[in-house]
Amino acid sequence: MPSTSMDAIQKLYEVCKVSLSEKGPLSSESIDKVRAVLDKITPSDVGLECEAQAARVWRSPQALSRKRVFPSSPAIRYRHIYECRSFSIGIFCIPASSIIPLHNHPGMTVLSKVLYGTVHVKSYDWIDKAEPLNLLKLRPARVVRDGEMSAPCGAMVLHPEEGGNLHAFKAITPCAILDILTPPYSSEGGRHCSYFRRCPKSDPSGVLLNRTKGSEFVWLEEYQPRDSFVIRRDLYTGPALKL
Repeated sequence: MPSTSMDAIQKLYEVCKVSLSEKGPLSSESIDKVRAVLDKITPSDVGLECEAQAARVWRSPQALSRKRVFPSSPAIRYRHIYECRSFSIGIFCIPASSIIPLHNHPGMTVLSKVLYGTVHVKSYDWIDKAEPLNLLKLRPARVVRDGEMSAPCGAMVLHPEEGGNLHAFKAITPCAILDILTPPYSSEGGRHCSYFRRCPKSDPSGVLLNRTKGSEFVWLEEYQPRDSFVIRRDLYTGPALKL
C-alpha cells in the first residue's frame, strides 16, 4: 500500500537524519539503527517492484517481458533520493553483466543494500593506512569480500578503514543497490571518488603476507576507467520524502 511505502523510505530518512553527521555516524549504535531500517526496505518501497519482478525470472524461459521493463541502454543508472552535508541516499540500477569498477570511499561510511537481483562484490581494505603523497603509487590491499550477493539479503557496511572501503560490483542479473553514504563525496571536503585496478607485483620478503595474517592481498594502482563506463542520472519514482 502507498502509505506503507511512504513510511518505509521516510523512516529511513528520519533515522539517517538523527544518526549521521557531517563527520559520519555518531556512534556504532547509530550505524546499527540505520542498518536495521535499511534491511527492511524492499523494491516496492522505492518504486522498483516491476524491475524486481522481472529480475526474479531473468534466467527463466518465462522472462518474456523483461525487455519492456529494463532500459535498452546498457548504462548504469543512479536514482537520487536525497543528499545533505551529512549523508546521501540513492539507488544504482545496474544492467546484467555491467560493472562498477573498483573505487574508494575516503573517510566515509557506506551502507549498501541489494534490493533485487544478484551481484558479485569484490572489496578490499588498504594495508598501509596512510595515503601516499603520490596517488599513482602502487598500494597493497587486503581482500575482504569476493562473492555473490542475492536479494533478499542484509545490508553491507563498510567503514573508512575497514569492512571493504574499496569495492567493485558486477551484475550477474539486473540488480539494484540502495546506497547510504556518510558523509557523501565532496570535492570541498576532499572526498573524491578514485578508481583502482590490480597490478602484478611480488612480495619476495613475505612481509605483507605476515601483515595480512595469510589472507589474500593485491597491489592496486589508480586509473581512469574507459569512456564506455557511464552512470546516468535516472528519475526516482518512489514516494517523495517529507523534509
